[in-house]
Amino acid sequence: MSRIAVLITDMFEDVEYTEPAAAFREAGHDLVHVGLSAGETVHGKKGEAEVTIDRAVSDVSVDSFDALFIPGGYSPDKLRAHDAPVKFVQEFVQSGKPVLLICHAPQLLITAQALSGRRITGWRSVAQDIKNAGAEYVDQEVVVDGNLVSSRQPDDIPAFVRASLEKLAGAGGKVEAAAVRQR
Repeated sequence: MSRIAVLITDMFEDVEYTEPAAAFREAGHDLVHVGLSAGETVHGKKGEAEVTIDRAVSDVSVDSFDALFIPGGYSPDKLRAHDAPVKFVQEFVQSGKPVLLICHAPQLLITAQALSGRRITGWRSVAQDIKNAGAEYVDQEVVVDGNLVSSRQPDDIPAFVRASLEKLAGAGGKVEAAAVRQR
């Protein structure tokens, strides 16, 4: 199964984290919470979920993971104000490994300048930003373009989870043994 980096900080959209995370775990995938500071506890914007950060984004490598999951809410906007998360996202997109995005998550890819020529969806308030970044914005519940899987909003979570699990099945959990030992 895949080892998934969950890039997250305070004010994430609770359900956009909890429902996909539960589905990924149920399917046997390992989640590693990556944020600004290891050991920090971050909270959803509705106060329904909290997550303890396992690893600081400045201390991890794309090579240690099979996929990247970025929940929406205000978390992506807060993360893109820091160099390390932006660089991590940029390298992940370039790696060709699955990048799973929902709602406001494309904001990180916009800042990472990783959307040019891509097809993607996201929350309607970032649609123009996505277009300005050189991507084609598609208003549908899930869009798969190469290694990117994106959805617009909480109502799209069932389709997002299905498409993400299909993409993860194709990824096959290829993290090298040496990278896994770095846990």
